[in-house]
Amino acid sequence: MLTKKDLKHFEDRLLDERRKLLSQLGYLEKAMGQTQRDSSGDLSAYSFHMAVMGTDAVEREKAFLFGSAEGRQLISVDEALRRLYRSEYGTCESCGKEIGKQRLDAMPQANLCVNCQEKQERTSHSARG
Repeated sequence: MLTKKDLKHFEDRLLDERRKLLSQLGYLEKAMGQTQRDSSGDLSAYSFHMAVMGTDAVEREKAFLFGSAEGRQLISVDEALRRLYRSEYGTCESCGKEIGKQRLDAMPQANLCVNCQEKQERTSHSARG
């Protein structure tokens, strides 16, 4: 059973992680909106070689994909905070058993105990083929 002290510890960790993710997403939003042409101040697209413009597009795409992963992590952290505030934090959403403190220390946003997480991973791996 998690104590009030444990819950405060995990709340602090989740809030810290949330701040970091929001900061990273803010940086990515700026990076995605700014092309190499924008950053150079040159408004003529013709002054850049096509390869440079292609590289710029690839960089924006990579920033978007990274942002998507960061966005999913942020959603996961927000869901963990909701569970914490509803007094549901630390309980496996699949089997209802307590999620161990070691697992929560390693991954504060965990919503499944180790056994249920392993079952889910085996199921998803076998479904892929």
